[in-house]
Amino acid sequence: MALSTSGAASVLSAEQITNIITVPLQKASVFLAAGPTIIDAHGPVRIPTFTESTSPSWHGENELIDEVEPTFGEVLLLDPKIKSIKSLHRYSNELARQSIAETISGIQARMITDVAGKIDDTLIAGTGAGGTQPKGILNYTDTQELAAVGVPTLDDLHDAEGLALGAEIDPTRLRWFMHSRDFVAIRKIKDTSGRYIVQPDITQSGAYQLLGHPVVVTNRIPINEGTDTDESSIVLADMSMITVARDMAPTVTLLDQTFGDYDQQAIRVVCRYDATPVNPQGIVILRGVKLV
Repeated sequence: MALSTSGAASVLSAEQITNIITVPLQKASVFLAAGPTIIDAHGPVRIPTFTESTSPSWHGENELIDEVEPTFGEVLLLDPKIKSIKSLHRYSNELARQSIAETISGIQARMITDVAGKIDDTLIAGTGAGGTQPKGILNYTDTQELAAVGVPTLDDLHDAEGLALGAEIDPTRLRWFMHSRDFVAIRKIKDTSGRYIVQPDITQSGAYQLLGHPVVVTNRIPINEGTDTDESSIVLADMSMITVARDMAPTVTLLDQTFGDYDQQAIRVVCRYDATPVNPQGIVILRGVKLV
């Protein structure tokens, strides 16, 4: 339904429209900012991978050298079946002319923010939806997992780091992803000397480190997993092991003629992404995390 002047009757002043558009909070978009490898492409992308290491041997002078054959695999991104995220909002030309504040600019900004949020929801917790949407990091196959964690302890966190190190992951690239509920609970954990294990990152305002790795706090991680509907997951990941194919970043188009029969304009926002791990062993997921 198109937005009209009557539907926007509460837009009376610049002060009020500022409150209406910018005050409602929404979860921050974090996945693309967390460091995955991003490739711009407009068609299917095939990324070759090594599935098994070669085994070189020691040889003496004039000795026949053993032949080695690397084993290759591949991951596919932007399969033609992958859909796009699209959003359309119509509004009357009267609203566009009569708004005291920049109502249309505010709507456009909010639509872009909402689309970015949808990207984050999908790339973190998406199930793949029949092969037409990307899978989220919580649903990748062949990742390393700690099951039924319950109330997380310091040992659980060390075990997760141990799994990552066992997969030869560069520890300087690891980062934690957790819901704010779990972050607050873990932030209260102290070591045997009474010191909190979560430490502020002195190089960045509002940032934290856990076992020396940056912490990304995001409420896009669901907390209604499991049969008790209060379970969540914590992720420790090397984001460089994840590749994102970007067909189109969130793009805004103003449609000023399409709905001319109604004397309306429209804003359309479209984007298309896909993501997959090139080395899922670089991702450790702690499942079944609870508060109590």
